[in-house]
Formats: sequence, C-alpha cells, structure tokens
Amino acid sequence: MPRIEPLSDDQATGQAAELFSAITQKIGKVPNLYRTLGQAPSVLAGLLQLGETLDGGSLSAPVKEQIALRVANRNSCDYCESAHTAIGKMVGLSEEQTIDARQGQADDDKAQAVLNLVDAILEREGFVTDDQLAAARDAGLSDAEVLEVTGQVVKNFFTNFVNHIAQTEVDFPKIKQLQEA
Repeated sequence: MPRIEPLSDDQATGQAAELFSAITQKIGKVPNLYRTLGQAPSVLAGLLQLGETLDGGSLSAPVKEQIALRVANRNSCDYCESAHTAIGKMVGLSEEQTIDARQGQADDDKAQAVLNLVDAILEREGFVTDDQLAAARDAGLSDAEVLEVTGQVVKNFFTNFVNHIAQTEVDFPKIKQLQEA
C-alpha cells in the first residue's frame, strides 16, 4: 500500500495533467512513480527535464539502463529494479545482462568501467579516489562520460529514494530478487 498516493488521470490538474498527457504520448502510459510525483508537479517536471537533458549525452541507452539497474540494486529499490529490467530489455539488454548489471557486472570493458565507477561513487558518496578515477579513464571513459555517469547515478538515487518514501506500487513485471553472495 503506497504511503503517498499516486494521482489518477481524473485527479491530475494543471501542470500534473499536462505532464501526464506528455508522458502518455511519449511512452503510452504514466508509470506509478510519475503518478506519485504528480503530487508535486514541479518535482516531476524537474525529474523529466533532468532525464531528457541527460539523454542528450553520449552514454548509450543500454549503459544508462545498466547504471540504473546497479543503483537500484545497491539501494534495494524493487520498483526501479523491475522498471529498469523491463526498459533495459526494450533497449537491447538480455535477461542475463540485466541480472549482471544489478550485480555490478558487464560483458564489455567500457560498460564494466562504468559500473565500477558507479560502485565507487555510491561507496564513497562521490568522493572517488584518484586511483578509481584513473581506472575509469584508463578504461576509456572521457571526463564528460565520468560526469554523465555521475548525473545518471544522482537521477536514479533520487527515484530510488522517492520509491522508498512513497512505497510506490510496482507496475512493471516484478523481478526475482538476487541471492546474496
């Protein structure tokens, strides 16, 4: 049971209604996360704008989904793990790749460097070491990509925390929880 109620289309007015309409036109439905954020339309608008802005960067859609999956797993966000597993498959990740990403693993060196950087950012609350930054650069990440990875981490951290607070009902196919090593 959600602790913050998602808005129905009938309840959404003003900016929330406009945003819901735009989301529906873009992806065909308004996911519960966005319906919940509709309670604060300026926050929903900000998240959507951040997402659109970050989409203009150089990271591929599969890599962005791998980041989202790793952040969601590290933050124990069932909603985002489920959502980004579904979205990851839509952008070309296999089932195995989505599971691997949740565990911090990738099948190519650059994506692995991205996930290693994600882990370093999360473990050290952004205070990555010189060696961790050098490892990312040595693996081929440009400074722009390091900053884009950081932006993706922050965006996903935000949505994870909203889902924790709101206890958003998962409206994507639910994933199986990973067994701890």
